Amino acid sequence: MVAYVVIWEFRARAGAEAEFEAAYGPDGGWVRLFRRDERYIRTELVRDIESPRRYVTLDYWTSQQAYDEFRIQHAEDYKRIDARCETLTESEELIGKFVTVDATPVAQ
Repeated sequence: MVAYVVIWEFRARAGAEAEFEAAYGPDGGWVRLFRRDERYIRTELVRDIESPRRYVTLDYWTSQQAYDEFRIQHAEDYKRIDARCETLTESEELIGKFVTVDATPVAQ
């Protein structure tokens, strides 16, 4: 199955790592918001081994259209959670928007 993936990089504020992980992790506010849409697949939160305050989130959706429509429909809730979470980070950067590569071998 091909999926649309939105990838963000964050640097958590010193001392706020646990709260950051709770907010962005599998049961956090972002995931609870995303779960309102059946086209949302999952979110992965990963932490850099060498720089433990550096995190990356990978938000999986069924398509770009699904993600874009979700952002429009839930714009106010999105802004509210984003504002709340700003206090947990020193930086936030959109790395990019990707699609997964179908692992089915190409016939030759």
